[in-house]
Amino acid sequence: MFKKYLLPLLFLLITANSVSAQTDWKLKANSDGIKVYSSEVAGSKFKALRVECNFQATLAQIVTVLLDVKTCTEWVYHTKSITLLKQPSPSEIYYYSEVSLPWPTSNRDFVAHLMVSQDAENKVVTVDGPAVNGLVPLKDGIVRVTNSKGKWVITPLGKDEIKVEYTLHVDPAGSLPAWLVNMVASEGPTQSFKKLKLQLKKPEYKNANLAFIKNY
Repeated sequence: MFKKYLLPLLFLLITANSVSAQTDWKLKANSDGIKVYSSEVAGSKFKALRVECNFQATLAQIVTVLLDVKTCTEWVYHTKSITLLKQPSPSEIYYYSEVSLPWPTSNRDFVAHLMVSQDAENKVVTVDGPAVNGLVPLKDGIVRVTNSKGKWVITPLGKDEIKVEYTLHVDPAGSLPAWLVNMVASEGPTQSFKKLKLQLKKPEYKNANLAFIKNY
């Protein structure tokens, strides 16, 4: 039961700084075309993760899903709440999210600044989202996650096919033991990416078009 609730904490923090390059990625899981790797990180007791998967979708479709944070509850397990705080531009948002964990473990929350950019030549899309402070006060009984590093790199492979590479290194804060976090780390991304595949097929994203994203 505890593992099930830990999974969203490991995956939901898609919003963070760039992960430093790792040189010793080891394959931990391979299911339904979703590959999950882990790597030791110098100076940290928590491992970094990398997830790779191809999707039948356009660049605009997946970016639309990622920016549509209110629907995270549909494809990321056990998101208790998520609130869009502000949107300074079409390609960036600030949002707050709380993740449910079972008693006696405290829920976790975070505030993130999600930013999208695209290389004009090769059309590769990068989504970064550093955790930020000051927008939402700390809440009693909830542990604020502030130390996380992650990035989405989305590469067009054809008209309606993309390759997604997602890297993450996060310290979930509080008293969660590192050995348990590392043990179940591959399960969360696998399950969430399976849900993401289904999310991309929903009618509201079928004809997604974004002025700041050029498809293949």
